[in-house]
Amino acid sequence: MTWSQLQIAMAAMLVMIPSTVLAKDAGRLQAGQKLAQKLCSKCHAVTPDGKSPMAKAPTFKVIANRYSVWSLQEALAEGIVTGHPGMPEFVLDPVEIDNLLSYWDTMTVKKTK
Repeated sequence: MTWSQLQIAMAAMLVMIPSTVLAKDAGRLQAGQKLAQKLCSKCHAVTPDGKSPMAKAPTFKVIANRYSVWSLQEALAEGIVTGHPGMPEFVLDPVEIDNLLSYWDTMTVKKTK
């Protein structure tokens, strides 16, 4: 293989890496959205512009911008318990937690400096 062929092959590999990463991220976000819809949408709005079906339940977007959603990792792994009645206890596995929080984090408004 010549030097120029090697350079072309390396460039092709570099182009493929981001698309693989993006596909993985898209799958994780889609899985997280489905999980949010399944477990949380009875009470909370789980889309950025939705309105919560239960008036007192904050939207995912409100929660994401009030707290770091990643601070919920341990609680989701051990069984999240809240102070309001009617919320079921959830215990999720590590992949489900990563998917859910990755999706939820997309609703965080990033502050510019």
